[in-house]
Amino acid sequence: MRSLLFVPGDSERKLEKGFSSAADVLLIDLEDSVSPQNKAAARTLAADVIRSRRGETKAAIYVRVNDFASGLLDDDLRAVISARPDGIMLPKADGLADIERLSAKLRVREAENGLPDGAIRILPIISETAAGVFGASTYGRGNPRLSGVTWGAEDLSAAIGARATRDENGRYTDLFRLARSFTLLAASAAETAAIDTVFVNFRDSDGLRSECLEAERDGFTGKMAIHPDQVAVINEAFTPSPEALSEARMVIEAFAAAGNPGVVGIGGKMFDRPHLRRAERLLARVKIG
Repeated sequence: MRSLLFVPGDSERKLEKGFSSAADVLLIDLEDSVSPQNKAAARTLAADVIRSRRGETKAAIYVRVNDFASGLLDDDLRAVISARPDGIMLPKADGLADIERLSAKLRVREAENGLPDGAIRILPIISETAAGVFGASTYGRGNPRLSGVTWGAEDLSAAIGARATRDENGRYTDLFRLARSFTLLAASAAETAAIDTVFVNFRDSDGLRSECLEAERDGFTGKMAIHPDQVAVINEAFTPSPEALSEARMVIEAFAAAGNPGVVGIGGKMFDRPHLRRAERLLARVKIG
C-alpha cells in the first residue's frame, strides 16, 4: 500500500475519477467528506459502485465508515459489507479494543454475506483523539485483520483545541509530530504497515514530494491522498529505487553466503543484523505491493 486515495462516497463524478486512478487503495469515504443529510445515499452509492466496478481497478477497495460514537457505524456496515470491500477504515480508533470490537461486528456481517471469517481487513486511524494517541501502545498485541495503522492531524487538533497543526515554516508542531511518531511505533510493534497522513495542499506537488520522502525515510511505507493528482508523486516516493533493492539483495545474499553470522563485510563496510532486517523488510514491501 503506497498510495491510498480518499473518494467521497456521495459523488459519482469523484468515484469515477478514483476508479480510473493509479492508487493502490481506494478509500471510499462515508465519514468526513459526506454531509449528515447525504449519509444514507452515500452508503447506497458506495455499495453499488463497489459491486458494479470492482473489476475495473487493480486497487484494493476500503470503506471509511463513521466512528463508534457517531451511532452510524452499524448502518454503514450493513450497507457496504454485502458489496465485499477488501477492508474497512476505522476513524477515531482509541486502541486495539476498538479493532477487536469492529472485528466482532465484521465476523457477523461476513457470515451473513457468505464471506470467509477474517476476509475483511481493518485500517484504523489511531491519532484523532487524545485517547487514541495514548492507546498506540496497545496495537503491539496485534490483530489478524490489521492491514496497517495511520494517523490524522485535523481531528486531533479539533479534539484538543489547537489553532493550527503546523508552524510558520510548514512543519508539524511537537504535539502532532508526537502522534506521527507514535503511529510509526505502533506499526512496528504490531508488525504492520505505517501509513502517513494526507497532505492537504493538493496543488503543491513539491511540498507533497518533500513530505513523502521524509515519511519514507522515517519508516512509513505509504501515504493517504485527497486528490488523484497526488497519487503519482506518492507512488514514486514509496517505490524503492533499483539501487536500494540491489543493495538489499546484496546484504541478504552476503549474510546467507557467510552462514548467517552476526556481522558481514561488504565492500569495506560492516553490516550487522539490523541492516539485514532492514533489507528483508524492503524486499518484503516490494513483494506485498
